[in-house]
Amino acid sequence: MTTTPRQVHLAAHFPGVNNTTIWSHPDSGSHIDFSSFEHLAQTAERGLFDFFFLAEGLRLREHKSEIFDLDVAGRPNTLSVLAAVAAVTKHIGLAGTLSSTYNEPYELARQLATLDNLSAGRAAWNVVTSPDAFTGENFRRGGFLDYADRYLRAEDFIQVARELWDAEPGEVVSHASRFFDIDATSHTPRPPQGHPVVLQAGDSDAGREFAAGSADIIFTRHSELGEAQSFYSDVKRRLARYGRDEEDLKIFPGITVIIGDNEADAREKAEHEHFQQVSGPGAIAFLEQIWGRDLTSYDPDGPLPEVEPDFSAASVTRGKVRHIKDPQQIAKKWRDLATAKNLSIRELVIEVSSRTSYVGTPGAVAEQLAHAVDQRAADGFILVPAVSPGGLDEFVERVVPELQDRGVYRDSYPATTLRGNLGLPEHRSARTWAQARNSDSKVSTLS
Repeated sequence: MTTTPRQVHLAAHFPGVNNTTIWSHPDSGSHIDFSSFEHLAQTAERGLFDFFFLAEGLRLREHKSEIFDLDVAGRPNTLSVLAAVAAVTKHIGLAGTLSSTYNEPYELARQLATLDNLSAGRAAWNVVTSPDAFTGENFRRGGFLDYADRYLRAEDFIQVARELWDAEPGEVVSHASRFFDIDATSHTPRPPQGHPVVLQAGDSDAGREFAAGSADIIFTRHSELGEAQSFYSDVKRRLARYGRDEEDLKIFPGITVIIGDNEADAREKAEHEHFQQVSGPGAIAFLEQIWGRDLTSYDPDGPLPEVEPDFSAASVTRGKVRHIKDPQQIAKKWRDLATAKNLSIRELVIEVSSRTSYVGTPGAVAEQLAHAVDQRAADGFILVPAVSPGGLDEFVERVVPELQDRGVYRDSYPATTLRGNLGLPEHRSARTWAQARNSDSKVSTLS
């Protein structure tokens, strides 16, 4: 008896604040002009991708008290862009990164329900908490929430949003908790999907538990096969305690893809791309985040500084999510790596900061993607192109047909909503979500 191979899912990422965009590339375009969003979204839709994903930062990153101008320097409001993209696409999902710290449930639930209605069921929300007082200075509330409180508020925020999405127009939703005390009258038609799809990007134990109890998709950095399989199995095993099946939560690593006419050509392109992404000043700035001191006098193409890091210093970079929890341990690991491989500062930064890449001919890349999904290292992938807006063109033209030929990728959109295209079950009511979480002994949080 033949079995149907596991299907590959794909999504497209349009960067916000980042250190991966190659601004010097001749095809690099604006990250503000609508034509860029339109091009990338329509290319992804032509490739039958599940969703178009906008990242967003609420404040420009600063490095050593100055705007870090090697990043994307600002972008229009996410929901406004997605509403505009809805008008020039028909099938692709529309996912936006929106903070649960500096928004309110009624307003954001209404905006997402509106987007879901405007797009006929294609809205998705990547839930993030905002990290610090630096970001909070942009808001009336000022300051910020403590680490644990941010994540508890996020879970409560999603619950209130779900209660509002369940309500009919004119129905009053009452919710009293530590974070919210509202009596809100719904006046938005219910979303076509029931609930917009919820994404989350967390890697800690708490983040994984949050995803199991509140999210539909995880956006993760784990894409090396063994590490990704471990992450995948750990998250999936948590679903049962919330009354969920394995296919109820999709895991999407973020990746880059570099295609060549042969293996050597692809490897050469990959090396060139990495060196374009990490400039000399960019490498020094990256290292300064760990070293805690000014390193501008050092040659980025020379060895690591002989001076030891200053771990007592305040962070020299503000407005960037810190995935590094122990700088002292990381500094030692990097020094050992640089010594073992004889790496310069720039080569080290490329090695430790580059997103996992799938490199090779179109056929080889398709085989790698299909293998990762077959081996339960992922359910799909979020492609992060180094050049916008044309960074997905070659992938759609050359790799998608290879996936289709292998029988692991669709030939058309199977459903009319994002939830349906992802193969997710019908939405669960807010009451069901709450009961499932409350029946478990753990309190889920977000990281």
